[in-house]
This record gives sequence, C-alpha cells and structure tokens, in this order.
Amino acid sequence: MTYVLVLAAAWGVTTALSMPRGPLTTAEALTSIVISIAVGLAAGRLWRSRWTLLAAPAAFLLALELGRIPVRGPSVDAPHASAFGFVALVAGRGVHGLLSVFPMLLGVSYGRGVAGGWKRLVTGAATAVLLVLTVLVALPARTAPLPGVAELTTVDGLNVMIRGGHTARPVLLFLPGAPGGSELGAMRKHLSALEDSFVVATLDRRGGGASYAALGRTVTMDDAIADTLAVTDYLRTRFHQDKIFLLGHSGGSLVGALTAHRHPERYRAYIGTGQAVDVEASDKLFYADILAWARTGGRTSLVRQLTDQGPPPWKDVYAYEPIMLYENEVYGQRSEFVVDVPEYTLLQKAHTLNAILDTWTLFYPRVQDVDLRREVRSLAVPAYFVQGTNEMRGLAVLFAEWYEALDAPVKRLERFEGAGHRAMFEQPDRFVTFMASLPT
Repeated sequence: MTYVLVLAAAWGVTTALSMPRGPLTTAEALTSIVISIAVGLAAGRLWRSRWTLLAAPAAFLLALELGRIPVRGPSVDAPHASAFGFVALVAGRGVHGLLSVFPMLLGVSYGRGVAGGWKRLVTGAATAVLLVLTVLVALPARTAPLPGVAELTTVDGLNVMIRGGHTARPVLLFLPGAPGGSELGAMRKHLSALEDSFVVATLDRRGGGASYAALGRTVTMDDAIADTLAVTDYLRTRFHQDKIFLLGHSGGSLVGALTAHRHPERYRAYIGTGQAVDVEASDKLFYADILAWARTGGRTSLVRQLTDQGPPPWKDVYAYEPIMLYENEVYGQRSEFVVDVPEYTLLQKAHTLNAILDTWTLFYPRVQDVDLRREVRSLAVPAYFVQGTNEMRGLAVLFAEWYEALDAPVKRLERFEGAGHRAMFEQPDRFVTFMASLPT
C-alpha cells in the first residue's frame, strides 16, 4: 500500500509543478493520459485490493492540490458558489479529472486484473471512452490554406495566427480584448476579407487561447507590452517590413496604445477600436449603470450584491461577475464566443472561460492605475479609431475626453452607426473598407 501512495503522490507533485492548472496543451493532455494509465497499472499490480481504486487517485489529488497552492486563479482556487465558480470547477478540475484521474482508474482496473461479467463490460466501455477522448484531444488546430501565408505559429511561447493572400502586403498585428480572451474564431468568421489587403497576425495574448499555458504566476502590463514587441519584431523580420500596423480592441487597445506610444519606430500607425482609456474609471461607470438598471428592474439580489461590494476596484475576480454578466444586457451589446472553428483544439475550446478567469485574476489588478489621459497624451504615429455609436458609456465617455486631447500627426475617428463595443466584428465589411483606406 505504501508504494502505491508514494507512486501516485509523486505523479501528483510532478503535475503540480509542470502543469498546475491541468493539461492546457495537446502534448500535456496526452502525457497526462499516458502517465496516469501507467501509474494506475503499477498501483493495481502492487496492491490488488479494490481499495486501490480509491487510494491511488486520492493520493494523487491530495499531492496535486497541496503542490499547486502557490498558483492563483479560479481554476485552481477553492470552488466558489457562483456561475463563474461552476464554470471554473467543471473546466478546471473537471477537465483535469478526465485527463488524469479517469485514466488512472482505468489503469488500476487493468492492473488488478479484469474479472468477467459486468466488470469486464464496464472496463471495456471505459476503455472505449478513453480512446475516443484521446483521439479528440490529439486533433491539432489548423487554419485553411491561402496562396500567400496561412499558419498557426508560436513566438516566445505565444500563439499567433498569420494569414494573408499576398505576403508583400502591409502587416497588421491584432491584439484582442479581455484578459485571457482569444479572437481567432471571430477573425476567421467575420474578417477573412481583411486578408486581401493585409498580412493579418492575430495574437493570443499571454493567458488567452493557445497562449493560456504561457500565463505563469504573474502577468503585468509591461509583460503585455514586451510580448507585443516580441511578436512585432518577429513579423517585421519575417516579412521584411521596417514598420507594421498595430490594431487593438478593448483591453488590447490599452496595450496597443501604450506600445505605440513607447515604441513608435516599429509602427506605421495605431488603430484602436472599442478603445479603453482608464480601467478603474470605466468600471466605476459600469458599476453605477448596472446598479441603476438593477434598481429600476427590481433585481433586489443584484442590488444587494453590488451595494454590499461597493464600487470598484475589487481584488476578487468574482466581484466583477455582475459587470461581466450584465453589461451587455444593460447596454444592449452583442456578445459572442466564436470557438467552433478549426483554429482551436478541443482543449482550447474547453478552457475558453477559465483562461479569461485565471488571466483576469492575475492581470486585472495590475492595470488599475493605467490611464491613457495621463500616460499617452501624444502618439508619434498616425492614430485611427473605430467606435460604434452604441458603445458602452463606461468606455465612450472616457475615450471622448482622451481623444479630444490626444496629439498625433494624423488623428481620425470613424463612427459606425448602430454598432456597439465590437464594431469591427458587427460591421466587418465597413471595417475592411476602412482599413483598406489607410495610407500605406
């Protein structure tokens, strides 16, 4: 029995150190399945008692949970009684259980020796399920071919989708919005026409999409800027262009504006859409509007929750749950998670929301003091902006103030009538036309 506990616990500690948030990549998932089966087989042979089915997984899980205590984020923290908490539990510990505990249990069963009757049927069915799961997890991400360039690549551990019909076209680097979010699916669904005018590089920022595994234990605005510069220099070198276009949406527009401000020599122009300016000030406006909406609609539990919390900033990601859940409804915005495209693996689809929650936890508190009205009073490159006429007040008010005072060699604001925060995706044809009109 002692050998079984030590073996399973050793695998738990190894997992806590090597993949504390669970398997996030295809390689990690397949490794977890194979080693868990092997550990289970060994445990079953060492101790043929039926208690091995309980003891081995228990030792593994205990060692795993203790080993990853220093790691922060909803996917690894104690379960939380909320909608986001349920998602974090299922997509975090639930997915990890499928890729480690389930194979271990199957390995134990084979190690002990499979008896006849219903036990053989159950073991056979479980084996079939695991085989199907393994095949699905192993399916790679891919992107449709183009005459010029069409690929998914990595730069310093960050995932980048690069697509363009002609490699001699200007290069456009796109930074997606919410911390931990990914827009590969939205770009493929809505803005494939942009690939006729540009070589479009869509970055999964650190902690988002296929860059979830690069999250680590800390992430700051300086990290985000350094990541942007690393990808920028890769694109400049690869496509032989001294300067490229930089496009930022929502939270990515904060990173984009700061990067273009600090390193204008690398960019032809900066384009901001759904432009953010001051995180804390925006959240306070969101808070006020959602609280007023809740009071008007008689949503007493939401009113109580918001008043008990008081206005932001908050340290706990779950405190932001009302804003994240209700802002689209309050402001009449469109929201979408486009994940049903081949550019995402099965694991990336499963971790879509957990990537946001974990990255939000680490990144969001560190950008509360960012204010473009103070830090980016001028840009040395042309500055273009796309804003929907139905943009949320929490962003539109602050953007108007910053834009009015911003000094740039060229400054232009394009307003899309009837569009909201995701104007570039809501009216893609107009956005493509706008982008094609920019001087190159």
